[in-house]
Amino acid sequence: MEKAVSGDKRKYGSIKVFNLSEWGRPFARVAAKFLENKPISVIQVTNIHFLLSLFCAWLILEGYLLESCFLLVIKGVIDAVDGELARIRERPSHVGRYWDTVADTIGLIAVMCAFGVVLDWEIGLTLGMILAILLQYSLFNHFSILMRMLGSGDSTSRIDERTRPVAQPWESQTTVNIFHTIYVLFFSWQDSLVSAISGKGSEKLRFELTVSSSLGYGMQSIVFFLLALTQNLSYLPHLVLGVNGFLVALVVVRSRL
Repeated sequence: MEKAVSGDKRKYGSIKVFNLSEWGRPFARVAAKFLENKPISVIQVTNIHFLLSLFCAWLILEGYLLESCFLLVIKGVIDAVDGELARIRERPSHVGRYWDTVADTIGLIAVMCAFGVVLDWEIGLTLGMILAILLQYSLFNHFSILMRMLGSGDSTSRIDERTRPVAQPWESQTTVNIFHTIYVLFFSWQDSLVSAISGKGSEKLRFELTVSSSLGYGMQSIVFFLLALTQNLSYLPHLVLGVNGFLVALVVVRSRL
């Protein structure tokens, strides 16, 4: 949930980027505009897509794989609404930033564990899939944050979150402290690892952002749905550990050149 500067409320400010994972953002902007003056908070929107993730995990366990994967696509659109709503209202939130990450991670673990049960994965493979996807999301987020800093001056999301931020006037410092502690304990290792393996990036970061955006949730949810539609979900490990692994290596090498 970020606040743009210079009156530009777009995520990357004035910079035009080709982000494969944000195909649903135009729909999210429409939804956010509709909710702008409605009595619903940004956190409540995050709660909605969090609960939807858990519902999708339950559907998978019940055997409704196609329906679940379709709802995961819808969840991806809703996932973008909270950030757009925060931008439109010009109310960036540290609590919202941290809770969004926590909610997404819990939802991811629930969904992948459900896939592991239904597709009969070994525990090691399920854990490996979760870890790989978390790191892939982190790599995309790393370059997304760099691009936002470059284009809009956004400082709500940071590359290194270990320093405790000062709460916005509309949020409690105590709540920010609690969520910051949770983030640092469970997620800062991802930021540190991605920062360590990534280079400084190309001058305009467009290559890194575009390629890594195929690893973001929006694009991945589409691929999951297509695999379910064609009854090829058994290829999920090949995608996540194979194809995506190659893309991660490609981005890392390019960012170090």
